[in-house]
Amino acid sequence: MFNDRWPAHAKFHTGQTLSMAVVLALLTIFFAWRRTSDRRGAIYATAGFAAAYWVTQAAAIAYPNTAFYDPEFTPAHAFTLGLPIQAYFEILFISLIALASWLALRRPAHWSDSTAVEPVEGSRWNAGVAK
Repeated sequence: MFNDRWPAHAKFHTGQTLSMAVVLALLTIFFAWRRTSDRRGAIYATAGFAAAYWVTQAAAIAYPNTAFYDPEFTPAHAFTLGLPIQAYFEILFISLIALASWLALRRPAHWSDSTAVEPVEGSRWNAGVAK
C-alpha cells in the first residue's frame, strides 16, 4: 500500500485482500462460537473460513508475473531454505487449523455445553458403538 511504484489498481487489490481477511476472520469466529446441533458442519465451516486466506495466499505465486517480495525491499538471498517468511506462516497456520479440526472431531472432544461430538459414521471411533 505504501510503495509509490504500485499502480492504483494493485493497491485496490491489496485493499480487497485485507478486507477479505477481516471478513474471513469474522466468519471463523462466528462459526467457532455459535451454538448449533450440527457441530461437525460448524467445525468444517470454521476450518474452511480460517484456512481460506492462507490457502489463497499460498496459491497466489502460481499466477504469471507474481513475486513473493518487492526486490528493492527484500533480496532473494534473504530467504531461509529458499522460502520466503510467508511460506512458513502458511505452513504453520494451515497445520494449526488442521490440528484444531482433528482435535474437535475426535471422539473425546467436549464442547462448552459438556456434550461430546458424535464420531463420523464408519470411523474407528464409531466401531462397535451400539445405536
